[in-house]
Amino acid sequence: MKWLELIKLQSSAKSSGLLEKFLLPMARVSQSGLVEIKTSRHAVLGTGLSVHLHWESDRAEQNGSTVGLSLARALKEFGLIDHSIWIEEEK
Repeated sequence: MKWLELIKLQSSAKSSGLLEKFLLPMARVSQSGLVEIKTSRHAVLGTGLSVHLHWESDRAEQNGSTVGLSLARALKEFGLIDHSIWIEEEK
């Protein structure tokens, strides 16, 4: 099963240094089932950041993975967090 863990941060300040501080060390950790980590910035607001954790496993973690929950908890001090799980539709 392919699933996506989406963590969105809406901050009052620019979040440019957050990627280096939290994501780069996390990307070095081998997590079973974690296929890819992608990040995006809001097109207009420099304060919006999203992290996409792409997973492939037997089942989706309904409340989020350990990695995703840790990242969401760490980013929470910088603003509002929306953490959700999405399951890829079979074609």
